[in-house]
Amino acid sequence: MKAILWGKYRQFIRKPGALIVTTIMCMAFAFLLGKSSFTKIEVPVYSVNGTEDIHSIVKDLNKSESYTFKVFSEEETKKKVEEGTSEAGIALAENNYTLYRIADSSNVIVINRFLEKYYQNKQQKAAMIQLAQNHQDAEKILADNEANPILPVSFDSDVSEKKSTYNQALQSLFGFTLFFSIYTIAYTVVEILRDKQNGIWDRFILSSTSKTQLYLGHLLFSFIVGYIQIMLIFAIFKYGVGIDFYGNYYWVFLLIIPYLFAIVALAILLTGLVNTASQFNSLIPLITVSFAMLGGAYWPLEIVTSKFLLLLSKIIPITYGMEMLNKVITQDASLSEILLPAAVLLLMGTLMLGVGIRLIEKRHV
Repeated sequence: MKAILWGKYRQFIRKPGALIVTTIMCMAFAFLLGKSSFTKIEVPVYSVNGTEDIHSIVKDLNKSESYTFKVFSEEETKKKVEEGTSEAGIALAENNYTLYRIADSSNVIVINRFLEKYYQNKQQKAAMIQLAQNHQDAEKILADNEANPILPVSFDSDVSEKKSTYNQALQSLFGFTLFFSIYTIAYTVVEILRDKQNGIWDRFILSSTSKTQLYLGHLLFSFIVGYIQIMLIFAIFKYGVGIDFYGNYYWVFLLIIPYLFAIVALAILLTGLVNTASQFNSLIPLITVSFAMLGGAYWPLEIVTSKFLLLLSKIIPITYGMEMLNKVITQDASLSEILLPAAVLLLMGTLMLGVGIRLIEKRHV
């Protein structure tokens, strides 16, 4: 088996183009579709009547994780909105604001709510300080309470927000990574078919290497290549792009194993169903794209209303791969909660592997 792995490695080093192309395409699609979650949206603002506290207000507003408020002149701010380069422009005053927009988009609505909440809190603090006997002591107490709240409810609200918030960045990253990994694994597994067509497989059989070692060597190599590709993509997005895995990044190393096993088995099954490599190359894009759409790689299954499509998704490996990643990474699920999807993937993989190897042995002699 070591000789098989070494030979596949040497062959891969000579022609690494497929892995490089699929990796680049995966990162490009994931980044472009999740771009809104990677970067903050710039919102131009200007001071009304020379508001002296404008920079302090902007500093507080820039604590937002989604928007960056940047000071411009009144003419520049309105011009950006008129030309469509910015969805909204804000005129900031001491105790109120004016919002300029062309349409009520989702970003405009969120910005308006954010500003409303900010000014409401600011007015409440000003009223509390005004009613206090000692204004300086009141300001100090309020500042201390913000820094060290008596009831740290923010932690619970963060957890609930994390569990209920749809993360476009992670959805794109997980979906396209699982999607493109099918291509990578499939085009390494199909080498078994090419070896049979070229007569190389017969030479392997005549050697001292058993069929078990032959299959295990090919499948293990495909698994390793797929594993390295996925880990490389996730590492680039975590350390290069700065995507947030909510502290559960290293779970990915474990979660991806049952999914890759199922995909390797799927590739073996497809190899057993066709007679030539050209037939395989025609079939794999159809299967892969269909699985991605039905399995929630392109969009979350929560938005699908068709019961028939949801039923079909139950036999798609990507469905369970996405479920495991989303549950553990974004919802902080326990190990027991992912045992079911992991077990389903292992069962699917075992069945497809057994049927696929039997078909290969029966058809391609």
